[in-house]
Amino acid sequence: MPKVTPADGRRAAPDTARSRGVPCLAGPSRRVRVIRDLSLSVRDGELLTLLGPSGCGKTTTLRLIAGLERPDDGTVRLSGEPVSGRGFTAPEDRDVGVVFQEFALFPHLSARENVAFGIDDWDEPDRSARVEELLDLVGLEAHADKPPGDLSGGQQQRVALARSLAPEPSLLLLDEPFSSLDVDTRVRMREEVREILTAAGVTAVSVTHDQEEAVSISDRVAVMSGGRIEQVGTPEAVFQQPTSRFVAGFLGHAAFVSGEVRESCVDTALDAVPLERVDGLTEAYSGSAIDLMVRPDDVRATVADRGAGNGEVIHRRYLGPTVLYRVQLANGDVVGCMHNHADRVSLGDHVHVRLAADHDLAWFPQDGHPDG
Repeated sequence: MPKVTPADGRRAAPDTARSRGVPCLAGPSRRVRVIRDLSLSVRDGELLTLLGPSGCGKTTTLRLIAGLERPDDGTVRLSGEPVSGRGFTAPEDRDVGVVFQEFALFPHLSARENVAFGIDDWDEPDRSARVEELLDLVGLEAHADKPPGDLSGGQQQRVALARSLAPEPSLLLLDEPFSSLDVDTRVRMREEVREILTAAGVTAVSVTHDQEEAVSISDRVAVMSGGRIEQVGTPEAVFQQPTSRFVAGFLGHAAFVSGEVRESCVDTALDAVPLERVDGLTEAYSGSAIDLMVRPDDVRATVADRGAGNGEVIHRRYLGPTVLYRVQLANGDVVGCMHNHADRVSLGDHVHVRLAADHDLAWFPQDGHPDG
């Protein structure tokens, strides 16, 4: 199986698993160039999430896998067999299940009948057994005879998931499956769906713009921008070791603090940061101008006397359990600070901002300097 190659040219770890229905694809989409030189493979049994802002090409990529779009160039393969390229395999013949945003349930059918819809060509005993197995898997045995209109949003989603799993597809595609749910239901359902997919042993590709959703349920995350894959990796690797400024900025509301590398530290408007606290930075970079990536939980701000601090609070957003501050430092850099809701820092306050990170910081070269 081909390796995943992020857009920055760094090589991802090779795929070691091969099984039926595990897809890989490469090439642009048709007419409007939505997908650009994309190369991606999915490992057997994993949940891979395509994450990115609106218009980045993630849904188009999902549609290419499903056969709902044809690429102008390149190939889509399932289990190593091409389904788009010189030939074209129709969506219904790809052994791929899809869970849409709107769930697309039949309102006049019961939950049980909706689940059975995709396997009406099965023998009756096998069909009934499969439906009951899935209703049990998604926890809807007690609601099997209810129409969708009598079910909650979360229950409807589980019916849609069970219906997509019924034909035993080799690959399941989920198109922003939680976007139509309220916040509390969304959090609960993404945990439940992850458990269901794990129990079913299915390979799945999901699409979302929700960073928390992507990192909380995925085995791997592929971050997309402008029709390209910026980085592929585990949620921890992508979050903690971003390979591009876009990934760093898109995940976790990162800010960039400018600094100059010295023999033993990096001088910044926050602190002098020891080199050993900066990932991969050594004395060899002494004299270089770099940007340190800091997220709101990496820094703390305390109120200071006027003229005594190193920053000023220019924005305050109350979020309930926490408050997010934006602080402009003396050199013009702006950082976010996440505080407990009880902290007393006000808009316009002069503050002293210090680093409080308990991990090594990522860094990026400033313009005109070699990549780090």
